[in-house]
Amino acid sequence: MPQPETNNVAHAPPSLKKRLYNTLESSAAGNWLGRWFDRFMVVLIVTNVLAVIMESVEGLAATASDFFWTFELFSVTVFTIEYLARVWVCTENPEPGYGHPIYGRLRQMATPMALIDLIAILPFYLAFLISVDLRFMRVFRLLRLFKLTRYSSALETLGIVVYGQRRPLGAALMIMLIVLIFASSIVYLFEHEAQPETFASIPHAMWWGLATLTTVGYGDVTPITSGGRIFGAFIMVLGVGMFALPAGILATGFADEIRKREFVVSWKLVAGVPIFASLDALRIAEIAHLLRPTMVPPRHAIVRRGEPADSMYFIATGEVEVDVHSEVRTLDAGDFFGEIALLKESERTATVTTVTECRLLYLDRYDFRRLLRDHPDLEETITQVMESRLDQLEAENSTELQSTV
Repeated sequence: MPQPETNNVAHAPPSLKKRLYNTLESSAAGNWLGRWFDRFMVVLIVTNVLAVIMESVEGLAATASDFFWTFELFSVTVFTIEYLARVWVCTENPEPGYGHPIYGRLRQMATPMALIDLIAILPFYLAFLISVDLRFMRVFRLLRLFKLTRYSSALETLGIVVYGQRRPLGAALMIMLIVLIFASSIVYLFEHEAQPETFASIPHAMWWGLATLTTVGYGDVTPITSGGRIFGAFIMVLGVGMFALPAGILATGFADEIRKREFVVSWKLVAGVPIFASLDALRIAEIAHLLRPTMVPPRHAIVRRGEPADSMYFIATGEVEVDVHSEVRTLDAGDFFGEIALLKESERTATVTTVTECRLLYLDRYDFRRLLRDHPDLEETITQVMESRLDQLEAENSTELQSTV
């Protein structure tokens, strides 16, 4: 009997546009081709910046002009194809607003990353339409560095932190601007008569104020009156604290972002463990605060028989071997171990060794007791598994004893 037509549709391979979208936009989801494409683009962007830097050396620019031109043509071709491909496949984006063939693409072209991609190639094409200074073109080509934000998680995190802390940073900038105006105005009153050219106006004095507040101190403009020097010393001390303010705001933002990402990773790992999968989001979040993730390399003994028990482990990814006397069992993602010794308050009954690299979630003794106290249903599940394992262990021990006799 022939298979229904719906089965053929369900198993149909993804279209070219979908595959290209996954390569360009979804490499983080496990697409190996996308990961290699990202690496290639990072290398191309970095070499582009190095080429721009080396072109500024007059002798090298003259001898290798053909190479620089060919490399620039190749780079612009790749960047152009990438830009057009992203605009073409953006309709595969599952987010609302991208499905329309025209408005979806216009929305894609207006995104910050698409604008950066456009700026990276636009100067090359503008050079054919208008006459521009080559040094001006070179500076604009350096803007390709911003394309790294698409492929670098560190730069992406920096952008998220700056955007998230935009209001505190704006407030700090406003305070520094007020202090700059105040410092420039006061030093103008002290130094205008003594140095009428250097401190001709408050805007002229702002150069001294900026150099002093940032503690750079070029030394080209300095106060010579007693009042001006005393006030300058006060501004120097004030500047140390003022320009540390944005650094503190960014440090707090980075700490919050890292903590948030760690929590999201822990939440996903907890939700992936079968005994936790049926819990609601709030209870999973509570458990995620107790469980601590760790990576263990292959062929590493996590626990050994006879050791004191201090924690219980859940397997998020990977595979382990449990050596119970003469028999070896295998546990993989979703299983857990170490509960027997904690529940019975005894020594470890088995040696557990990783077969592959494993991502584990572990609970120390105190958090284990707290988890069971707050979630009685989990205690029941874990206890049932423990009793089943103890029964198997006793059965194996009796079998070994009988065979020995």
